[in-house]
Amino acid sequence: MSTLHPVLCNISEGIATLTLNRPEKLNAIDYALADALLAFLDTLETDDSVKAVILTGAGEKAFSAGGDIHQFSRSVRLGPLGATRDFVRRGQTLTSRIEAFPKPIIAAVNGIAFGGGCEITEAAPLAIASENALFAKPEIKLAMPPTFGGTQRLPRLAGRKRALELLLTGDSFTPQHALDLGLVNAVVPHAELIPSARALAHRIMRHSPVAVSSILTAVTRGINQSIGEGLQVESEQFARMVPTHDLREGLDAWIERRQPRYMGR
Repeated sequence: MSTLHPVLCNISEGIATLTLNRPEKLNAIDYALADALLAFLDTLETDDSVKAVILTGAGEKAFSAGGDIHQFSRSVRLGPLGATRDFVRRGQTLTSRIEAFPKPIIAAVNGIAFGGGCEITEAAPLAIASENALFAKPEIKLAMPPTFGGTQRLPRLAGRKRALELLLTGDSFTPQHALDLGLVNAVVPHAELIPSARALAHRIMRHSPVAVSSILTAVTRGINQSIGEGLQVESEQFARMVPTHDLREGLDAWIERRQPRYMGR
């Protein structure tokens, strides 16, 4: 049994890099890894020195090959309640946490992103893929639907018909196709993956962290609502910014033609 910690965390220049660390298992998501990743996100949310998070996989082969099937199959033997509690609920909690995290999370997809690994990429607000990446929705091959949100997020990103083709065939697809579907923001040479993700993080970190969080919240909450409800969410997020130092400083800096000095940046 591996003695590696299932998730590694490194913080540098205000960016926390979380690395899924089961390379001998292609970074498959077992219960310990999911719980460790959730625990790190809880810690980083309240760490004011961290402004952005990069999520990647250990080794050269995989971002994550998906859920740990050997462990999951044991939960299946417990019946619907046990399998749903141990596997589905845990995975959906993880992807929902990533999706709604108040600081930008950038998935740096360094290799295979199958099943749950693809679902983490779908949930992340931003994603960059290496040219070595490979994506798939292979759950149909196990006679099951995706369980970490893949039946819901991929159609919202790619459209119903394009998503269903991938969900119903289980066929793998290239990083360029992932880019065309809107699953990732960019495809870069493998050696440039982490530098590109860090560069994107720094471009975001130039701005007010309060405003960044406000935009993330407005988009995440509003995207699946009607336009009227979404506009109300946008209005609420703006109202929250009105009394802040950062909004006053942003306006003053623009008027005075200088760089803003935001709180906590």
